[in-house]
Amino acid sequence: MSMTPSLPLRIAAVVALLQFAAHLLLVVLASPKHGPEEAAVIETMKSHRFDFLGAKRSYWDFYFGYALIAAIICLVEAILFWQVAAFAGVRPALIRLIAGVFIGFNIVHALLASRYFFITPIITVVIIALSLVLAFRAAA
Repeated sequence: MSMTPSLPLRIAAVVALLQFAAHLLLVVLASPKHGPEEAAVIETMKSHRFDFLGAKRSYWDFYFGYALIAAIICLVEAILFWQVAAFAGVRPALIRLIAGVFIGFNIVHALLASRYFFITPIITVVIIALSLVLAFRAAA
């Protein structure tokens, strides 16, 4: 009995949903915990405002905004993988196309995370990528 693409897609969806929750909680609940230097950096990021294309923004606005975007991307991935799993047996070529695109995305994501972040996001991204590889192969 061969595996269908549905199970690995559902696994990828659940892991992406966990990533969404972690990103959202971290960005919303984060507060400086490493002393006054960290607090000073954050305060400077918030207080230094500049005009960009007619909008007054701070470095904190960019940091916070991109963190929220990262969370939403994880949510969109989770929803997409869950929905695609529902018709995995009907449209294998489409499964391979979507899985292939997101395998590439998650590999790049893992490389960037390894350069700029910590091991935890790399683990979840690799689990998603491996799940998508299984879905890709099962849709052959």
